[in-house]
Amino acid sequence: MAKPWISDWRPDDPAFWRERGRKVARRNLVFSIFAEHLGFTLWTVWSIVAVQLGSYEFSTDQLFWIVALPNLVGSALRIPYTFAPARFGGRNFTVVSALLLLVPAVLLAIAVGDPATPYWMFLVIAATAGLGGGNFASSMANITYFYPQDRQGAALGLNAAGGNIGVSSVQLVMPLVIGAFGLAAAGLFWIPFVLAAAIGAYFFMDNLTSAKASPADQLKVAGRAQTWIMSVLYIGTFGSFIGYSTAFPLLIKSQFPEQASLVGLAFIGPLLGSMIRPVGGWLSDRLGGARVTLFNFAAMAGAAALVWQGLSQHVFALFFCAYMLLVATTGIGNGSTYRMIPAIFRAKAVAGIAPGTDAHEAAAAVGKRDASAAIGIISAIGAFGGFFINRGFGSSIAATGGAGAALASFAAFYVVCAVITWACYLRTAGSVPSLAAARV
Repeated sequence: MAKPWISDWRPDDPAFWRERGRKVARRNLVFSIFAEHLGFTLWTVWSIVAVQLGSYEFSTDQLFWIVALPNLVGSALRIPYTFAPARFGGRNFTVVSALLLLVPAVLLAIAVGDPATPYWMFLVIAATAGLGGGNFASSMANITYFYPQDRQGAALGLNAAGGNIGVSSVQLVMPLVIGAFGLAAAGLFWIPFVLAAAIGAYFFMDNLTSAKASPADQLKVAGRAQTWIMSVLYIGTFGSFIGYSTAFPLLIKSQFPEQASLVGLAFIGPLLGSMIRPVGGWLSDRLGGARVTLFNFAAMAGAAALVWQGLSQHVFALFFCAYMLLVATTGIGNGSTYRMIPAIFRAKAVAGIAPGTDAHEAAAAVGKRDASAAIGIISAIGAFGGFFINRGFGSSIAATGGAGAALASFAAFYVVCAVITWACYLRTAGSVPSLAAARV
């Protein structure tokens, strides 16, 4: 028997939230995090598998292509994935998207199980891991509807962090699993967890009628300037997180071959970036997302310069610590930029409408729906940063033997992002009027 959709959902009503809303929202958040976490593990599993492909004699640049392709495919899938919860229901689509993770898990085992598997087949099979990357957009778009405006920063931060930490999980667990059971286990290991996530979503998550919207209505946000401005900023935050996290094992192995035994420490970076992400949302709830984002981009540029110094001086300790700082700042930026999105679209929707009126409440609902749609587009465009970073490292190493040129380009981009943040959301003259009064 199909589970009924929830038609009465008013999270911004304090009484409703206290008596009913909080419990339902938390239950959906827990199972959303579980499914999204597995999406990230399958999405990024090749960051560890690629390091173990020594017997295939692929070049460093070829290996970076294997790691980069899941990022490319996952980024593209985020656009349709973000519209799916509103079309099919958050619970329903979480079940489907979880079961689709069986595809990359099984195909990975097939690829590494045959020593004659050609390089092009590795590329095709690695690309299917992009199915896990789409889960983030659908999960975040869905959870947006469950929480009131003043709690979305923390809720979205926890949801995203629970998913992001999947990068760390795979980099911590997979070397142990591969060492004990062989390379094929890197795919097969996740199958029972994927099935558990699908079953949990089916029985414990909910569909909201208030989240219903047609793709055509949702795509209207693609015509908003704010959608594209935030997409650029998200390339700098989340794109950097996923790019640096997946590139780290190969970067250690290629730039510090004498320290190859320390590749197992790579999990610390994405763990740190994931755990600190809610802090970015928490700070933004109190200080404003734009302020936090501005200072964070400045810190990212400085951290990238320090990583460059560690590589140029060939000092592993400096390189490793600077890299940890860099990934940590991407985590803070992930939280702060995601907090900006609902604030921006709500401010635009209710501009000029008297608070406390029915018209204001209706406009706020439209703003929440627009923010949910924008999240998918922004997360899709932003995730392409993971592809660019891996390809940047691969191309830089192939052309110069080192990653310095790539890091210099990344640092320059963060400076550009800081300027955009200031000009669009903090500068008094010329800033968007309806956003100036909002804690963006």
